[in-house]
Amino acid sequence: MGDRRLVLVDTDIGNDIDDAVCLAYLLAQARCELLGITTVTAAPDLRARLASVLCRNAGRQVPIYPGAADPLIGPPVQQPPPQAAVLDRWEHDTSFPNESAAEFLRRMIRAHPGEVTLLTIGPLTNIALLFAADPGIPSLLESLVSMGGSYANESPEPEWNLHCDPQAAAQVFGTSGLVHRAVGLNVTSRVRLPVDEFLRRCETPALRPVADMAQSWFADRSGVVFHDPLAAATIFEPEVCTFAAGEVIVDSTAGPQAGSTRWRPERGGRHQVAVDVRPEAFLQHYFGLVR
Repeated sequence: MGDRRLVLVDTDIGNDIDDAVCLAYLLAQARCELLGITTVTAAPDLRARLASVLCRNAGRQVPIYPGAADPLIGPPVQQPPPQAAVLDRWEHDTSFPNESAAEFLRRMIRAHPGEVTLLTIGPLTNIALLFAADPGIPSLLESLVSMGGSYANESPEPEWNLHCDPQAAAQVFGTSGLVHRAVGLNVTSRVRLPVDEFLRRCETPALRPVADMAQSWFADRSGVVFHDPLAAATIFEPEVCTFAAGEVIVDSTAGPQAGSTRWRPERGGRHQVAVDVRPEAFLQHYFGLVR
């Protein structure tokens, strides 16, 4: 297909269910050539195993590389993945390459200059390590698409992905010379389904392991917010969101506001920020595709 996109995804699958929802989408998306998956933060090997459940369920062989377990500074904020409880019930990989996630990403991007979209749906540790190891990488990406931050007028609590490694987030958002799209809580929080409706829609082969993984998430939550899959969908259906140019600043100082974002609209700014969303259009696109 002429509009096929080369994609690398960096994920912290295993805590919030939206990572699994997102990966199921990418594996079902005919226009996505998924070059590889890297995992990040606490117990990245377990996260790699969970990613392999979805790949095997989809009948796909996708390279998976466990990445950084700790943020650039300090211990992990995130806990190990509770969704790993499902591993006994699903076929999955148990060994992974020794090459670092950052080196794998570097190698794949250099093999396809100007063609790769790097999708980040977790803390940005692996990406900061990648950019530090090879400063030429940002200019070789087709685009960087990040689920992270919040870009409403008020000053919200920090978004979780950026809060988990604020130093990495500040470094990545501070990088010039690339197309960086950011999809934040101001739009993703508007795309949600209650538990019963979500599980009903998961009665399809592509989403059965996702429904199983979701049980730990639903133990104390009433629904799913489609943070990560919305970011992924904008790669293929950009019209589900409206974007505006501007400058994003990430607060990397220690404390409860670490990772919070300030955004200033600015013509020609280096960040493309999602400022509006069409929730129903996204849900129709997502479930129409994974079915």
